[in-house]
Amino acid sequence: MKTLARLLPDLAPWRASFDFRLLWVQGAVTVFASFMALVALPLQIKELTGSPFAVGVMGAVELVPLVVFGLYGGALADAVDRRKVILATEAGLGLLALVLLVNASLPHPLLWPLYVVAAGVSALAGLQRPALDSLLARIVPHEQQTAAAALNALRWQIGSIAGPALAGLVVAYAGHAAAYGVTLAGYLVSVALCRRLSPAPPAHDADKPSLRGIAQGARYAWSRPVLLGTYAIDLAAMFFAFPNTIFPFLADDLGADWSLGLMYAAGSVGSLVLGLTSGWTSRVRRHGLLVVAGATGWGLAIAAAGWFGNVWAVLLCLAFAGAGDMLSGLGRATIWNQTIPEELRGRLAGIEVLSYSVGPQLGQVRAGTTAGWTGTRAAIWSGGVACVASVGLLCLALPKLLAYDAETDEDALARKAARAEGTGRAEPVTS
Repeated sequence: MKTLARLLPDLAPWRASFDFRLLWVQGAVTVFASFMALVALPLQIKELTGSPFAVGVMGAVELVPLVVFGLYGGALADAVDRRKVILATEAGLGLLALVLLVNASLPHPLLWPLYVVAAGVSALAGLQRPALDSLLARIVPHEQQTAAAALNALRWQIGSIAGPALAGLVVAYAGHAAAYGVTLAGYLVSVALCRRLSPAPPAHDADKPSLRGIAQGARYAWSRPVLLGTYAIDLAAMFFAFPNTIFPFLADDLGADWSLGLMYAAGSVGSLVLGLTSGWTSRVRRHGLLVVAGATGWGLAIAAAGWFGNVWAVLLCLAFAGAGDMLSGLGRATIWNQTIPEELRGRLAGIEVLSYSVGPQLGQVRAGTTAGWTGTRAAIWSGGVACVASVGLLCLALPKLLAYDAETDEDALARKAARAEGTGRAEPVTS
């Protein structure tokens, strides 16, 4: 029983912080609400146009606002009350859901509002994510950051499995307007919860959002090999080994068209299993090892998925890949929250948005292009091998990531000391 208890998720952040509980519940509500729109929106574009290209354009429409507003959102999170940013963006997302609801209720729904809303949602998400991510480091005790990241990831994985399934049923049996109505209701609940969050004001000497401030955050990240390693490994893993866009072709190669949905869900299942047994990660201090081990496991599992010809073996490999991705994510989130000074946390969170959003987009381009040259399975297994090789090279180039220890790292100790003093701020430790 003791062994089982040590594996179960560590609930210490839930017990220690009222704000964390609020954000966790708010996040659970918005995950389910947003999946209604995420499923209904492309389906509605498909029904209106009958064009795969028209559906694909939505991804291009979303990418630029996410990048631009993600960087600006990072600077904004360091300059204003983060609670206000979260509250305003949730309200904005609710208004966009209302636009979708009104449009879907028309006798002849229009196409162009769907693209406008998609771009708006991406922009608001870019603004909000740095404020949300940087707030976690403030409301959760220093030593509980890994447990908090695990609980947040667990919430997301449950939502990413159940949310699309529920959304598909709502769209199929009640229509797009009903799905958008659920989305709107979810954001109304979210706004009510966010209003109860404690204020999170910036430092009294915080600068206004500017390109200079964004550049300052980038220089800080570049000067920290540990941080640079987390970004580089995540980008490499996603660029070389994110084959989701060619899963339909993999299902065809395996003669198992029925398995396509399972392929998309398998990674989330693996992440969920790791999340449910993540208690041991709260006792880890070498979080750089988590990043490296998780990314290596991700690459090996993707390589195996491309190599095996049995569909059930492929699905198992994809589940292991999802577990590896989550393990690496826990390590990255912990390092970010334990080492980055409070006055730079928002801007660095903006860079993190780029780290985990641009990589998968480029990875899908790489996978599709390579598959056209080498075939689907070769594109997948070669990408996994390249991922493992790139992780090894990055470890050689940035050995401080592998050596990171939360109890000895200078930046982590400075951040911990600042929290103990109750200021949340500390002078960055120079390399």
